[in-house]
Amino acid sequence: MPSSLSLPRLLLSAPHKSSGKTTVTIGLCAALRARGLTVQPYKKGPDYIDPMWHGQAAQRPCQNLDFNVQSDDEIRHQLVLNSEGVDISLIEGNMGMFDSLDLGGRHSNAELAELLETPVILIIDVQGATRSIVPLIQGFIHFDSGHNIAGIILNNVAGKRHEARLREVIGHYIDRPVVGAIHRNSALVIDERHLGLIPSNESSEVEKKVSEIAQIVGSQVDLDLLLNIASNAPAITRTEISVKPSPLYSTLRIGVAQDAAFGFYYPDDLQQFVELGAELLPFSPLKDRAIPEELDGLFIGGGFPETHLSQLGNNREMQQSIAQAIESGMPCYAECGGLMYLSQNIEWQGTTEPMVGIIPAGCTVHKKPIGRGLAQLATTEYHPWPFTTVGVSFPAHEFHYSELGSLPSQSHFAYRIIRGSGIGDQADGFIYKNLLANYTHLRSVNATPWVNHFLEFVAQKRDSRLQSAG
Repeated sequence: MPSSLSLPRLLLSAPHKSSGKTTVTIGLCAALRARGLTVQPYKKGPDYIDPMWHGQAAQRPCQNLDFNVQSDDEIRHQLVLNSEGVDISLIEGNMGMFDSLDLGGRHSNAELAELLETPVILIIDVQGATRSIVPLIQGFIHFDSGHNIAGIILNNVAGKRHEARLREVIGHYIDRPVVGAIHRNSALVIDERHLGLIPSNESSEVEKKVSEIAQIVGSQVDLDLLLNIASNAPAITRTEISVKPSPLYSTLRIGVAQDAAFGFYYPDDLQQFVELGAELLPFSPLKDRAIPEELDGLFIGGGFPETHLSQLGNNREMQQSIAQAIESGMPCYAECGGLMYLSQNIEWQGTTEPMVGIIPAGCTVHKKPIGRGLAQLATTEYHPWPFTTVGVSFPAHEFHYSELGSLPSQSHFAYRIIRGSGIGDQADGFIYKNLLANYTHLRSVNATPWVNHFLEFVAQKRDSRLQSAG
């Protein structure tokens, strides 16, 4: 019989995007951790950058809760699995509270809050407003009965008089507490240079920025009240899909590119490698001169290769090491930034640098996105390790500013694009020997269990190689 668990938790949402949700979440994660609490962060939807910040602030991997690729049971299971035993879980929503795929509110923050029975803290950018925010808050409270807005954080407050006026009108008209009032401060701004630093293990500047945000947010939010609201969240039922897979590939060694240029990985995908018995060996295409020895496979995820062009281009030893491994038949899976790195060269802002050169086309980075948002793909007969039935569609997502030049006409692709951009011409997933490289990002969940199938493919190729050698 499923058991119920008391899991202190909150969902941080807002009337619209760019209200300061991410910065506030970063500050709360770090400020609560500074109190000695264990904080588990989450991010709604497909995202890599915000979760990196949250993970840095909480010092725990941030998990994604994504209606696009996960069932309701999977989302609930993921929350229970990662939140059990922690002091508080903080879920950052995406877009606005009720923004949705359809008229009925499907896959909105409100729907996630209702599914997870989680109190909502509404973060409101109050710049230029006082009494006018009252009907806004009232509307969000009463628009839908399925959620519980349990508190309000005022953001971008002009000063003490502005704060006092806001607290007065909210206290008079609304029966929800103001949990905090964060004053306008340039120190809370996160700019592009920080985005480039986040994937790096050498994150001293990022740590300094997180600490600065934590000090500001922590001093202007009533953390005790926040914790009290979180502790009153209803008990949540443990799901029945918590059986972990048995280790199957305990002798496989998988190299994973992880540094400032390549950091877009879902923590639960990497955890699946470990749960299935594989050993993950991180390496840096920026700094190392060769991939780790005696690997059975490679995984090169997304990131920011274009912001590290010179360093990547000058590291010819690493490029040759990867090229030789792929040419010799080593299985390799690459996503987005990994695909870019495996191309002949990357051109960005008037600079072109040579890359690995396995993919026979150059890569150009543009000022505007080429592929952006939720994607729908179907597996083709050419997929080297299919995780769905050929022709059956599955969900994914993409976000890339680059595109490949023309590939040879005889090229084979693992996916047909139903919705999205991919590599182009309604195709994604370039195949060369045992390499699969796509712009689309996959998540290893029930609908797309790619990790298991990739490891099975790696094991088959390793066993064939050993048999031939013997």
